[in-house]
Amino acid sequence: MITLVGISGSLRRASFNSSLLGAAAALAPEGSRIEIASIREFPLYDGDLEAERGVPAAVTALKDRIALAQGVLIATPEYNGSIPGVLKNAIDWLSRPAQDIGRVFGDRPVAVMGATPGRAGTILSQAAWLPVLRHLNARPFFGARLMVSSAGSVFDAEGTLVDEGIKKQLTSFLEGFVAFARPR
Repeated sequence: MITLVGISGSLRRASFNSSLLGAAAALAPEGSRIEIASIREFPLYDGDLEAERGVPAAVTALKDRIALAQGVLIATPEYNGSIPGVLKNAIDWLSRPAQDIGRVFGDRPVAVMGATPGRAGTILSQAAWLPVLRHLNARPFFGARLMVSSAGSVFDAEGTLVDEGIKKQLTSFLEGFVAFARPR
């Protein structure tokens, strides 16, 4: 069984990216599963806090889940043409202390997808993640892109993915990523 840890970069209850991640979990290819993780309990990164209290328990728990998984699936919003702060903060915490980077991210397959109410998808945010993933020595999935634009018409009021074309794209994206994440 291929296990992927899914992380949404939005804390909003009606988040399109959380909805996209939920749809991905429901459409996970046979022989795989997507475990959705939360970053809601992560404090803002503060080196003084880390020095005084260590890495928060919520961060340590997610680091351990990622270390046991075959890959990470990130659903990223795009804020002001780049990475959302709350998600970058989570990745910063997940890379602490620095000696844990290899255990958590080293050669770990990572796919990035995103949804936005705008027309351009999340192309700028997804591109902005590449230097971060490279720095962490992750193994980015370049087999496909999934950028959901006009997300308000793709999900219903409950956050269910209702657009059949996007469902097909998501299914194909997940099949490619699961194949990529299989142990070599």
